[in-house]
Amino acid sequence: MKQKVQTYSKMIFQLIRRIHTSPVYKAAESSLLAKLRKKTGYTIANCKKALEMHNNDADKAETWLHEQAQAMGWAKATKLAGRTALQGLVAVKFDKNHGALVELNCETDFVAKNDKFQKTIEDAAIASFKFAHTKLQAKGPITKMELDSEQLGTLHAEGGKKLSEILALFIGSVGENAVLRRAECWKANSEDVKIAGYTHPAPSSASDYSSGKYGALLAYKQPNDVEDIGRQLCQHIVGCAPTKIGDKEKDKPAKNSDDETCLIFQEYLLDPSYTIEEILQKHNVEIIDYVRFSCGEVPESCMPGVEKQPLETVQTLQ
Repeated sequence: MKQKVQTYSKMIFQLIRRIHTSPVYKAAESSLLAKLRKKTGYTIANCKKALEMHNNDADKAETWLHEQAQAMGWAKATKLAGRTALQGLVAVKFDKNHGALVELNCETDFVAKNDKFQKTIEDAAIASFKFAHTKLQAKGPITKMELDSEQLGTLHAEGGKKLSEILALFIGSVGENAVLRRAECWKANSEDVKIAGYTHPAPSSASDYSSGKYGALLAYKQPNDVEDIGRQLCQHIVGCAPTKIGDKEKDKPAKNSDDETCLIFQEYLLDPSYTIEEILQKHNVEIIDYVRFSCGEVPESCMPGVEKQPLETVQTLQ
């Protein structure tokens, strides 16, 4: 009797082994592994380990992978925090009355091209844009607020996670330092003030979201019955890097046009036969304010001795 039981057990074991080593089972397991890797972006080895630990339950395996990556990400973020991260992207998102300009840095340009990096900066731009919609309330033509790295991390992405958590997942997956460096959030408080944005390299067509190495936000007034040139002015600001708008009553043009830093005296990037002042007059435009980001530059707010603006306060331009 004992011998029969042993023989039967051996047969069951062999049957199970044949099933698990059969081409059909291996194909199904391989497909599950491929789907999990494509969905999460983690390595084959980690995805395989997750499936083995959870008996091929893809949902449990995915949850475990995210938990591990986030835990590793926090540890790596702490360990890598001192490493220089000046590569990356600038992203802009805007509508007629709101705008957000965000910078996300990493160590190498190769990582900046990673799909996860692109998604992370898009999440940051959308969260900052939402902040501009819901949190900026003040009098005056336009309200502005600059967010630093810590403040950016507290904002929530569309899925509910904090940007700091999303960044930790990213660091855990690439093993390279990354920093949510800063953001500008703007809100126009009157109907006659418009907001435009632009990044370079630019997308093939105008869009309310884009990313590149340089970016700008512009607040301006222009009648609705003339051609809107907000995007073109942003393009000029990105390309020519003015340091201030300028005042023709107080400022004088530079002797050499190539050295000009006042916006109104600069030659118009898209048609150098005009100055910006002449373009503004031609299109009946009044510039209220602008901001320009260059990826990797050190902003004044990141320098020692500069006080951080509380998240609950805003700056209003009168």
